Amino acid sequence: MADNARAKKLADLIREVVAEKLQRGIKDPRLGTHVTITDTRVTGDLREATVFYTVYGDDEERANAAAGLESAKGILRSAVGRAAGTKFTPTLSFVADALPENAKTIEDLLDKARASDAQVREASSGASFAGEADPYKKPGEDEAAE
Repeated sequence: MADNARAKKLADLIREVVAEKLQRGIKDPRLGTHVTITDTRVTGDLREATVFYTVYGDDEERANAAAGLESAKGILRSAVGRAAGTKFTPTLSFVADALPENAKTIEDLLDKARASDAQVREASSGASFAGEADPYKKPGEDEAAE
């Protein structure tokens, strides 16, 4: 069983090697400059690596990029093996990162909150207090009333 520091170090190396190879070494037009490697995670035994990626474009380009990554998996794994110099090169699996969709959902929720705040601010702009301006009793007021 490997330690977490070694797994993290290998994950960082895999991310760098795969990104570099996609940018310069693979001639597949489906991959181009649209694919971005966002994160890599390696299991504790250093046997499997999950590479997260995003694709700039529509659904068709995402599907093409997924097919391109699957076809280039062997080339990428051999490049990782040469760079890592470990006894066993981890198998690579590519997963589309949900980060852009999550960010869009959060941004939509923030827009709703901003609109609601603006609506409340507008409704309260001409409002006045329900009672007196200062509803709290001050020391000495009870004695003066008696």
